[in-house]
Amino acid sequence: MIEWRLLRLIRAHLPRIGVAGLVAATAELAAVALIATATWLLASAWHQPPLTSLTLAIVAVRTFAIGRGALRYLDRLVGHDAVLRALTDLRAAVFGSITPLAPGHTRLRGGGDLLTRLVSDVDSVQDLILRVWNPVFSAAVVSLATVGFTAIFSPAAALVLATGLALAGVLLPWSATRLARSAAAGTTGMRADLADATGDLVRGARDLAAYGATAQAVHRAQTEAERLAAAERRNGGIAAMITAAGSLIAGATVIGVFLVAPDLGIATAILALTALVSFEAVSPLPQAMRRLVEIRGSAARLAALLDAEAVVPDPTDPVPLPTDEPRLTLWNVRPELPGRDDSGPGVTLDLPPGRRIAIVGASGAGKSMLLSALVRFTPIAQGTVTLGGINLVDLTQLRGDDVRTVIGGMLSDAHVFDSTVADNLRLAAPAATDAQLIDSLRRAGLADLELATSVGEDGGQLSGGQRQRLLLARALLADHPILLLDEPTEHLDNETADAITADIVAATEGRSLILVTHRIAGLESLDEILVMDEGTVVERGRHRDLVMTDGPYSRMTARELLTS
Repeated sequence: MIEWRLLRLIRAHLPRIGVAGLVAATAELAAVALIATATWLLASAWHQPPLTSLTLAIVAVRTFAIGRGALRYLDRLVGHDAVLRALTDLRAAVFGSITPLAPGHTRLRGGGDLLTRLVSDVDSVQDLILRVWNPVFSAAVVSLATVGFTAIFSPAAALVLATGLALAGVLLPWSATRLARSAAAGTTGMRADLADATGDLVRGARDLAAYGATAQAVHRAQTEAERLAAAERRNGGIAAMITAAGSLIAGATVIGVFLVAPDLGIATAILALTALVSFEAVSPLPQAMRRLVEIRGSAARLAALLDAEAVVPDPTDPVPLPTDEPRLTLWNVRPELPGRDDSGPGVTLDLPPGRRIAIVGASGAGKSMLLSALVRFTPIAQGTVTLGGINLVDLTQLRGDDVRTVIGGMLSDAHVFDSTVADNLRLAAPAATDAQLIDSLRRAGLADLELATSVGEDGGQLSGGQRQRLLLARALLADHPILLLDEPTEHLDNETADAITADIVAATEGRSLILVTHRIAGLESLDEILVMDEGTVVERGRHRDLVMTDGPYSRMTARELLTS
């Protein structure tokens, strides 16, 4: 079963979880013993025997009553402590499995879906232990104990009790599983769809309002909420029917015990009430099995995430990074472009230490995908990439994390976290001092921004220019020997974009740089400019030479001058 795989991931915590199960079973046994002893005590007291003959029973009743409460408290304390410790490790394992998939696989799933897997699906393991395995174990222990106890007095009554417990503890849970499977099969996916719809509505509120699409987005979220509510109502109706059936079986079993053992005196009452209380242990099983159906859906989603392979897997026996200054060389390189033919001429360039190159071209030309391939986020379809003489295409040599210590920067869709300026910067250099943070802000043109400033979700409290400069400051602070900047002036007005480009040129003097941009202004001092189209270089040279040539670059320059 797929849930066993999740349990293997938390096997270090299984001894604690086992102790919690034993405590839970003992608490249920204490409840049964309390009823049996109290029944004997009340029935015996009716005959008014000497008080000394009831002393042991009185002490036992008090002991079982106090013990039941204490054991149930201990059950919850030990059980939740063990499960929460286990969930911490499991969530870390799931997050660790997501990290190598970024950004390739994570783009295939909505943010709400990934959040559901990381939060709700992982939390379902808590229910697997506390609401499935522990109740099943407790029910088995109590059933065996009560049937064995009843058999001492009346084998026939024991057979009746065993039949009733089997119906309530086996047949009903099996029926609940069958009835709930169709209703519950889609609830996990529905929750993910609702999370996606809600996330789009919240994060895209401004754009939705600007284009008059808010009503449509609200309708989508309402539709997903109604689908989930309908499924939950169906599940609730099934639960009500199963609960009613369990009560009928319990009542019929108690009557059966009375009928087959009517002549045992006090023992008849003890057996009947013991049978009644034993059903408290098996009554949670139908709900546990219904929950197991949902948990299996969550477990399957987690397993799919854990089994997903990285777009560019790491080598099993990596070699160390070169110790000299890295020289990046590409020969006829084409990254894998989704839905496109990967054949044809690729990109060839040489980037020795200190050389700065710009890549321009229309949207969809393959510029961002090329940078993604250089940091091992996207596979390389053809060609050769070398870093200090080590072939990056040969996956048996360098780890992706090692490559990204040398090559990195500000890639497409760079994220600003809902925290302070300092926290966002320290993602690139956790040990950086405040002075170093301030210096990186100064080089990015944000000298007036305080480190303690809260930036809001995805930088919403900053202007567009400040957000881009903050990302640039973070890239500069990381101090990669080979700096990649992907559209650092995207979505900005021309004046702000040109100012940021000027700051980039000034801040990267003497550093290796690959700058992807849609703006031509400010590229005059770079060593080479490449014009890309459909994954290949259609024109290259220095700015002063390209503008004098009748080609794509000069036409882009003319269009930019007309719109400035």
